[in-house]
Amino acid sequence: MSGCLLGVWAHPDDEAYLSAGLMALRRRRGDRVVVVTATAGEHGTTDPDRWPPHRLGPWRHAELRASLAVLDVHEHRLLGYRDGGCAEIDAAGRIADLIEEVRPDTIVTFGPDGMTGHPDHRAVSAWTTAAWDATDRRCRLWYATLTPRFHADWGALNDRVGLWAGSPPCVDERELAHSLRLDGDALDQKVAALLAHASQAAPLRDLVGHDAYSRWWRTESFVDALTHQRLDNRDNPELIGATP
Repeated sequence: MSGCLLGVWAHPDDEAYLSAGLMALRRRRGDRVVVVTATAGEHGTTDPDRWPPHRLGPWRHAELRASLAVLDVHEHRLLGYRDGGCAEIDAAGRIADLIEEVRPDTIVTFGPDGMTGHPDHRAVSAWTTAAWDATDRRCRLWYATLTPRFHADWGALNDRVGLWAGSPPCVDERELAHSLRLDGDALDQKVAALLAHASQAAPLRDLVGHDAYSRWWRTESFVDALTHQRLDNRDNPELIGATP
């Protein structure tokens, strides 16, 4: 019996960086994969004169469809919220409706840290976690995360490109629910999915070089939401005893 993976993300390309390998693996198994994206990423440019929001948004949506096609993923929902404005709304009810409709066995999204600390990422994590609670936690909820090894290998590059807007996540590998390290054809497929987001990926690939870019996000790590809460409570004793 095939299962279903639901990914809930903020902007086009979030899904590729953090879960392309997992999505491709699930599709090869014959599972259904559904991707939800909150915004079209219409403000994701350093050249807004050339790429005003009304032009960049549709372009990035087309890039997203092309990227997902590389992974054999063809079910996508664009929620249509304003890029940069997710923290101003509460879409938990809408995500809960999607969970009821799709009936996934696993949901993947950002952790409360938002991975890079972006407010949209953090808002999407909060919506999805609240929706999972509201639907009685009938499936697994996994947060995309990073490991000490990732930070050791790529810390200098991450700092160079200014990746973090806050404290990045770091979870010991022994605490992970699932981890993938991509090589060969699987890595090539992920890189192709990333580069389909050409407006975002190509400048970064050119900056760091193709080899480094290809290896940078080859590992995908996920921590179960309940494990994340336990670790958070351990690191913040004042939270111990808080309602899950």
